[in-house]
Amino acid sequence: MKFQINKDVLQKGIQITQNIISTKNILPILSNILIETTKNKIKLTTTDLDVGISILLDAEIQEIGAITIPAKRLNDIVRELPEGEAQFIVKKNNIVYIKLGTCEFKLMGVAREEFPKLPEFKDREVIEIEQVILKEMLQLTSFAISHEETRYVLNGLLLDFKKHPHREGYVLKLVATDGRRLALIEKNIDTKTNKEVKIIIPQKAIHELQKNLKDDGRAIIVIATNQVLFELDNVAIISRLIEGDFPDYTRVIPSSSENKIRIDRQQFLQAIRRASLLSTPDSLAIRLELFSNKLLITKSTQDVGESKEEVSVEYGGKDLIVGFNPVYLIDVLRNLSGVFVEFELTESEKPGVIRTEDYVYLIQPMRLS
Repeated sequence: MKFQINKDVLQKGIQITQNIISTKNILPILSNILIETTKNKIKLTTTDLDVGISILLDAEIQEIGAITIPAKRLNDIVRELPEGEAQFIVKKNNIVYIKLGTCEFKLMGVAREEFPKLPEFKDREVIEIEQVILKEMLQLTSFAISHEETRYVLNGLLLDFKKHPHREGYVLKLVATDGRRLALIEKNIDTKTNKEVKIIIPQKAIHELQKNLKDDGRAIIVIATNQVLFELDNVAIISRLIEGDFPDYTRVIPSSSENKIRIDRQQFLQAIRRASLLSTPDSLAIRLELFSNKLLITKSTQDVGESKEEVSVEYGGKDLIVGFNPVYLIDVLRNLSGVFVEFELTESEKPGVIRTEDYVYLIQPMRLS
């Protein structure tokens, strides 16, 4: 194998693909990056057996072939190379020569046959969506994915794709919950597929997807048995799916309530952040006291201190006192984009709900000491 490629282009490609490599890999080959030549391009691939990622990069191909190289070592070398076009030559016994100007490295590679094969997706019935829309949907839901391993199905994001009940086209829903909060967003999608699907995508794949989505172009989603493929321009992400039944999220979402406050989102966010400064693992909840057109946000932690802040709101309902985990409010407020937010609060023991036209965020209250 022999090819030439711009050093900066290669370095960016290595950084994108090596992110999924785990230091806990049992198989040494999983610490390697697979380099394959195609027509006028090279393809870089890494995998941890659950998630795989590949990228196509422009290169001048002089001799076709494939090799795997330790990813960290390759990244360190390419980062320190001078600017310019780097030449890669693979000779017998999997020896890799890297040359740029007067600089030359010789590395021991491993044959492609040792590298795990990624699944092939022969069924090309796909879901297409604009990358910027998928990016927004993930931004408003992924933070609610559970990190607790006791409920494995909650360690991922539900993708629910169905025909629209009232018009032509389909509805794409993304749902995440950790049992104490729930985030749901839905968008109308015009696509040619006839397939309805409901899958749970692991958090690691979602994380890689978010890092590679752009504000232009389209994302192609291909679903196979126990696998999903995301194609984003020159990047492809393949992931195993989480097996199991996602909870029936429709049962816990209350009907829209008129008992709501309208508040400046940034002002609310900053006030919650300030109150959270006095939270401890043993005393998380902050206190929201709601009066006519006034919200009092307080936090009192024994042996730490107290804080109090008054915020103007639009509210004409009954007086109410409720406690919330501030992190759960901060997560949603910093990801929403509107100037104002409407927060539905009905009772001290019932969930608070932030709702827009296509988005619902539900948060369970906390007991106040």
